[in-house]
Amino acid sequence: MENPHYYGCYARFETSSKKDAGQLLGADNLVGDAFEIVFITEKSDRIAWMKNRFGALVGFFDKATSRKLSLYEAKGWVLCALLSFVAYSESPAPGLYWGEAALMCYDPRQKDAFLRFVTNTASRLSDGIRPAIDLGEGGISQLLESGGEWMPAKRIPFPAKEAGTAILKSRRAFSEKMIEQARAGNKGCYVAGWAFLLAIVAALLFGLKACGVF
Repeated sequence: MENPHYYGCYARFETSSKKDAGQLLGADNLVGDAFEIVFITEKSDRIAWMKNRFGALVGFFDKATSRKLSLYEAKGWVLCALLSFVAYSESPAPGLYWGEAALMCYDPRQKDAFLRFVTNTASRLSDGIRPAIDLGEGGISQLLESGGEWMPAKRIPFPAKEAGTAILKSRRAFSEKMIEQARAGNKGCYVAGWAFLLAIVAALLFGLKACGVF
């Protein structure tokens, strides 16, 4: 039975080109980032796309997921996608970049509680934790009663590893966290981030020199 206030699930998305995949692997699209969901009509279908905070379209959902999201959009709900992971599969040829996003759609009349829940979920995703977001009636009640602070204890595992498939991005790296802090105006983290990267380069050069490469 559909909940009258909220819908949540982890859904697969795909990229349309290697260029899109390159964007997803870069610092402009971090695990836990919130993406706007926009619709583009392709032939006779409205396809839901993920649009990042810099205005780039980076991945799209299948027709069934897009139809469901269209229904919630028609109801006037808030639609949000949080990046969970990015993966690469060798099959089908010549290879495919894809991933999963936490889709969270909710009634704007309960905006404060659900927005807090979305924010808390994003924080956990950035640490590589996938909390359950497909909430039943009991979970919705606890969520609203707590003002959005309640979080389910259940965790959703990453998809089982398959031959020819690798998860490329499933949490925020230290350097990405530093970049994000810098964007938020924390100059100390900006300096620390560059110091960390320079230390890695220095260590690499030292190792190559020790091996007689230089």
